Amino acid sequence: MRYSEQVKPVSYLKAHAADVLRGLAESGAPLVITQNGEARGVLQDVASYEATQKKLALLKLLALGNRDIDAGKLTPAREAIARLRAGKANAAEA
Repeated sequence: MRYSEQVKPVSYLKAHAADVLRGLAESGAPLVITQNGEARGVLQDVASYEATQKKLALLKLLALGNRDIDAGKLTPAREAIARLRAGKANAAEA
C-alpha cells in the first residue's frame, strides 16, 4: 500500500467525515490528514488500531526477553516447564 495515495486535506475530512470513516472501516488502510499542505495526523479504523497495539505489545515483550538474554538472565527449559507445571498444580488445588 502506498500512503501517498491515502492523503487528504483536513477540509476534505470535515466535509466528508462519514464517507472517510466508512472507507477506513472497509479498507483498513490509514489516512494521512494534511493541514496547509503538511501531514498533521493519521486516521485509522479501530480494528487496525487494536491490531497495531497488540503487535507493539508483542514486540515489547520480545525486546524485554532479548534484554534478559543479553543480561544472562536465562533459565533452562526443563526448569521453566517444571515451574509452570507446579504453578498449574498449585492453581488447581486452590
